[in-house]
Amino acid sequence: MMRSILRSFAQIQKGNDGQLYNSTKAPLDSNHPHYMPHMDYYYSSKLELPPVANEVRTDVDIDSLISRWHKKYWASDILKIVFAVGMHSVETEVTINYPMEKGPLSPLFRGEHALRRYPTGEERCIACKLCEVTCPAYAITIETEPRPDGARKTTRYDIDMTKCIYCGFCQEACPVDAIVMTSNYEFATENHHEMIYTKARLIDNGDRWEAQIARNLESVFKHR
Repeated sequence: MMRSILRSFAQIQKGNDGQLYNSTKAPLDSNHPHYMPHMDYYYSSKLELPPVANEVRTDVDIDSLISRWHKKYWASDILKIVFAVGMHSVETEVTINYPMEKGPLSPLFRGEHALRRYPTGEERCIACKLCEVTCPAYAITIETEPRPDGARKTTRYDIDMTKCIYCGFCQEACPVDAIVMTSNYEFATENHHEMIYTKARLIDNGDRWEAQIARNLESVFKHR
């Protein structure tokens, strides 16, 4: 491929004496009368530079040097970065002093679980076990017994918080909004036993966070 290109290129080139040459070896032979330095693309086995290297300018123009330095170090992209850093350096601090200060939470935040009551004090849970069935992590365990009126009530409602993935399926499946997920996220502990939430603890959470739970449910009601 290269030889065909050189051959076609050689047909339109002239030597130093003004005559046309028709051999591809002419521009590559330094002893040939039609030798042309700019056509010598090949290096010798001794890695000698071609004659065209002697024609490179060695003097440095101060104007071109400044221009190259300006393009390299003060390009538009660099100026954009410098401007962005300067703008952010004068902004107000976004760091808060946790736990004395806390950021806002969405009403849809899924935190610690709770069981709710009606305003009369009656438990909302109807022991339908939909939350237990829909839990993908099998973290909920429910035991029930019949009531005197024929309905059912829960005698055991445990949630293993170490298994819970906080997907919110239990809250979505509950038809009476009995099991909910509060906005509380500060319930870390040092042992596994305290991460097993019993029915009494879940009801206690519901009584403690009822006002906030009601506000959250009211704000997200239109999205359900």
